[in-house]
Amino acid sequence: MTIPHYQAAQSRRDFLARAGGGFGSLALASLLARDAAADASAVKPKSTLRAPHIEPKAKSVIWCFLDGGPSHIDLFDPKPTLKRLGGKPLPGSFARPVTAMGRTAYTNLLESKRTFARHGQSGSWVSDWLPEIGSCVDVVAFLHGCTADGLNHVGGVCQMNTGSILAGRPSMGAWTCYGLGSECEELPGYVVLLDYPDDPPGGSRNWGTGFMPAVYQGTKFRDGATPILHLTPPSSVSAARQRRKLDFIRELDELHRSRRREDDQLEARIAAYELAYRMQTAAPQVVDFSDETESTKQLYGLDRKDTAHTGRNCLLARRLVERGVRFVQVYFGSGSKWDAHANVEGNHARYCRESDRPIAALLRDLKQRGMLDSTLVIWGGEFGRTPMSESGDGRDHNPYGFTMWLAGGGIRGGVSHGATDEIGLWAVENKVHVHDVHATILHCLGLNDEQLTFPHNGRNERPTVNGGRVIDAILA
Repeated sequence: MTIPHYQAAQSRRDFLARAGGGFGSLALASLLARDAAADASAVKPKSTLRAPHIEPKAKSVIWCFLDGGPSHIDLFDPKPTLKRLGGKPLPGSFARPVTAMGRTAYTNLLESKRTFARHGQSGSWVSDWLPEIGSCVDVVAFLHGCTADGLNHVGGVCQMNTGSILAGRPSMGAWTCYGLGSECEELPGYVVLLDYPDDPPGGSRNWGTGFMPAVYQGTKFRDGATPILHLTPPSSVSAARQRRKLDFIRELDELHRSRRREDDQLEARIAAYELAYRMQTAAPQVVDFSDETESTKQLYGLDRKDTAHTGRNCLLARRLVERGVRFVQVYFGSGSKWDAHANVEGNHARYCRESDRPIAALLRDLKQRGMLDSTLVIWGGEFGRTPMSESGDGRDHNPYGFTMWLAGGGIRGGVSHGATDEIGLWAVENKVHVHDVHATILHCLGLNDEQLTFPHNGRNERPTVNGGRVIDAILA
């Protein structure tokens, strides 16, 4: 006899009938929970490939990040009017910006002392500080009307990496690995290379995952034969012993994780142990340049004191993408070395010497190996510099108009898109925001920034936040 659930049991027989009827459901729930736990415990490695939304042109990204804000008006954006007005106040016809140092909007203009020339068949302008990159302009698409929202380095670097001036969102490398996975099982899908011991402003959150599972975060490589700390086991530990140790650690981690399903950090740790085991062979090989020819090493400037460290990182970046690493970020002047509030001439002369040859070598090497069509190379910092002077010979931060460039997979070379005004202060033509740059990067990789979403706090978050459009004018 069926007893409605809202009626009180009339006898012990009624009570047992109701209680017993639920035992099967309890058993089924237990079995389903156990199966779900087993599925969840199978950590999905970064190497799990996922289908792109559209046909991709690029398989991987190398981002040359010039930390500190390179001066576009001294590198790629010549301004004859600025040269003529040098030493004079900002004309009233130009809107005064809010500047990081506050007073810069009221200081005199500082003309560029560089000599500019047109290069290649495209006739793109490049200053005498970057002659090697100047020889590669026909594979490059310049974005001269870039804009951003961050006035200081922490916010600017954070936005250029994550789309927001506030920390807490996934980086572009994390979005890329989340959307596509990695083709390489022996190396991280996302690698970060620094040329100085100092982290960029904001540190590791620039290659972090924010609200996304930590398994997609970037791995910072150190310089030298041991790029990752504590990776190489002692000589007394055999491979079999190492495997047994990792299996036991995994068993303990899984036991701990079974009671803490919401802790994605633990899932990332389990995956990291397994990846580290595979990297014990692969990582030393990728940083060992003994199989590279002397001409290749010289191409990158490994034989010169001022370019050896940056050249090594650029060559390593090529070797990483060659092995299937999805996203490599190479920092130049890490620790805001390009931040030329004073002596822009001395500052930029040094860091241009360190970066010009290696970056040009990267473009040439990728091209001659047939890899440039499948590798998207990006050049840029968090913002540009003002045409107004600071300290008499330096420049303040300028997120209102600056230059970036892209080359390789999916990009039409020999293009100059956008423009700043006559003195290089404001973007005035074909302006593109950081979100537009991010949407274009993802498009080249075959990802639609509006379809690439991750559920967080009741909404589907996307990498370009609430904006972003693909810059069609620079696409091949």
